[in-house]
Amino acid sequence: MRILVVEDDMQLADMLTEALTNRQYAVDVAHDGESAWDWIEMLDYDLVLLDITLPKISGLRFCQKLRDRNFPIPVLMLTARDTIADKIIGLDAGADDYMVKPFDLEELMARIRALLRRGSATTRLSLCWGSLCLNPSTYEVTYEDQLILLTPKEYALLELLVSNGRRVLSRPGIIERLWSMDEAPTEEAVKFHIKTLRQKLRTAGAPEDLVETVHGLGYRMKQI
Repeated sequence: MRILVVEDDMQLADMLTEALTNRQYAVDVAHDGESAWDWIEMLDYDLVLLDITLPKISGLRFCQKLRDRNFPIPVLMLTARDTIADKIIGLDAGADDYMVKPFDLEELMARIRALLRRGSATTRLSLCWGSLCLNPSTYEVTYEDQLILLTPKEYALLELLVSNGRRVLSRPGIIERLWSMDEAPTEEAVKFHIKTLRQKLRTAGAPEDLVETVHGLGYRMKQI
């Protein structure tokens, strides 16, 4: 899942980026509304965390622009404006949710998960492919009830593959979905993560080709 953080408070933006990255989200940051719009036109996002008081383009105008141009991306507004009237204005501008600063981080993460579930038909309380099951809330993976210990990036990669099923994902496409622009790796790094993921799945009893290579194109889950 890829999230755009639009926040002109550098310290808060860094805190949000760290918290989201630790929970396996790919995160990009914009410090003004104009830069945020450049990101929106360049990449596909699953959610936007949006401050209202921004330089160049306000958060309200940014959200209205998203909706005017039929972008269906969920938007969660984060703002110090705490009156009911302010909340109504934000929601009427097209926001899906609204939190007042200062906020509780765990509540924010729960609201993000709720918006992502609402916005994606493939995001469920559990995600399964045959005997392989993932729990997005706990980041646990089992194969025939045997727990598989994965690194955060291996988990994110497997979740992406299972969510897309038989759709082929190219290496550049995987990089775009799982890494922020400032930490994007080479395609060789994707091959390495696929290799270690397959080894751990095989050790748990899964078929060796549960994650298939489609030569010249990318990867997908094996037909079940």
